[in-house]
Amino acid sequence: MANLNINAKKQNTFDAIVIGSGMSGGWAAKELTEKGLKTLVLERGREVRHLRDYPTTNTMPWEFPHRGRIPEEIQRENPVISRCYAFREDAAHFFVKDKEHPYIQEKPFDWIRGYQTGGKSLMWARQTQRWSQYDFEGPDRDGFAVPWPISYDDLAPWYSHVEKFVGISGNPDNIDVLPDGEFLPPMEINCVEDHFSQVVKKEYGGNRHIIIGRCAHITGSAEKFAAQGRTLCQHRNICQRGCPFGGYFSSNSSTLPWAEKTGNMTLRADSVVHSILYDEKEKRAVGVRVIDAKTKEETEYYAKIIFLNAGALNTNLILLNSISNRFPEGLGNDNGLLGKYIAFHNYRAVISAEYDGFPDMHTVGRRPNGMYVPRFRNVKTQETDFLRGYAAGFGADRMVRTDYDGFGETLKNNLLNPSYGPWRVGSHMMGETIPKETNRVTLDKDQTDEWGMPQLRIDVDYDENDEKMIADYFEQFTEMFEKAGFTNIRPYDKKQAPGLDIHEMGGVRMGKDPATSLLNKWNQLHNCKNVYVTDGACMTSTSTQNPSLTYMAFAARAVDHAVREFS
Repeated sequence: MANLNINAKKQNTFDAIVIGSGMSGGWAAKELTEKGLKTLVLERGREVRHLRDYPTTNTMPWEFPHRGRIPEEIQRENPVISRCYAFREDAAHFFVKDKEHPYIQEKPFDWIRGYQTGGKSLMWARQTQRWSQYDFEGPDRDGFAVPWPISYDDLAPWYSHVEKFVGISGNPDNIDVLPDGEFLPPMEINCVEDHFSQVVKKEYGGNRHIIIGRCAHITGSAEKFAAQGRTLCQHRNICQRGCPFGGYFSSNSSTLPWAEKTGNMTLRADSVVHSILYDEKEKRAVGVRVIDAKTKEETEYYAKIIFLNAGALNTNLILLNSISNRFPEGLGNDNGLLGKYIAFHNYRAVISAEYDGFPDMHTVGRRPNGMYVPRFRNVKTQETDFLRGYAAGFGADRMVRTDYDGFGETLKNNLLNPSYGPWRVGSHMMGETIPKETNRVTLDKDQTDEWGMPQLRIDVDYDENDEKMIADYFEQFTEMFEKAGFTNIRPYDKKQAPGLDIHEMGGVRMGKDPATSLLNKWNQLHNCKNVYVTDGACMTSTSTQNPSLTYMAFAARAVDHAVREFS
């Protein structure tokens, strides 16, 4: 039996283990395997393979039983996930249903999850902006969080490394608050969006910008991406179904197949990670305990390097559940801060209006991307009564009026010749929330899920700073809309719960001081150096940019360090 156990352990031993196969986990897998490390990738959800497992990707609208809508009965059973804009008939199979993976809401929190190979990289909104030095300096300058242990210069080459492989469509705008990257051709903007951009530039002296969004879509250099089996974005704008062209970036179409080609990756789906194993004699993590999602059988896997990329809140859960004599409150948690200082992006505020200009123009086709308004409040100095600031989206389209009256040829002519109303314009806010100790996640002591894992208790809420930021957004964008000649301006607070932004971050934050942070500048646990955290849990603050590009850059940078440190 001893020999059998030794052989079993040998079979379950790898150079590295990556927990999670989503945005950042896929990047960790790619980088580790490219550097020659035999790598086990653990995904708690089912296997989804590129091309094979996109069941609705070519389905026509009339082929959906409910024309794309979620039936009322399913909405009633899933009140949380039904609030997500992408939870529709064409992509519902990629979302975690409310009853399948329960959690406890101390305050309302909409936890949107995708448990399958690739995670939410299949359904993400694909917006990719770099942070600037102002974002990394913010906590130190404003005193709202601990100082970041790195600067923009530390991450800039890794942004470039990631962007060249992912494929980022964008325009070099030369804006210091939003550094340029390695861009493919930008998508086109329409006449009203250009009008708004020019008015804002003129009225605000170049201190505010309306630019085409930067997004993870291939819009050029097709031959470069052919090696990944990907080609140009087809502008279908049904990305949440999974793209058979690989026109937008996902782990499924890009990093995971690339890692698989090396021959160094083993991907194990249906693997719920229970905890990370810590050896008190060796003073390091030695592996992970995994529960098979279907059989409930427990297995242990071993490696000298562990990357934790399970998604921000699940990463907190796994670390909190990784207890030992050395770490009775969770792995690396000597300071008691694990699970605290959770933050997110505030998406509650939207504003819409109309525009009577350009009556002879309208748009044709689809564009899977919108305009972007980089943050302009409190960037270099404190100028308002709230901390930090907000970015925003913007878009314009022409209202189409179709006449459905008549029969036969009359109806046919009416349908083929729609009329046009005024232009519709709209914006949504993406506000930075302030990390607070009271915004936290903990493990419930009594309630477990079907795998025996403690349910996560989420205690996260808005504060006065968020309310002031919303009021300022409404005031500033109303003024900007008025200057552009827009009419019928309608601000609206959606009052949505935190979480629906799908940008939760923190709980395992980076920092310079082990007394006030969990991770060092290389994304290593201060007190367990062979464990790296490079998903949203590592974030010290949130800034206003969409975060996925930063996670990917962190993952690539941390792998480079881990291989040099432990190989």
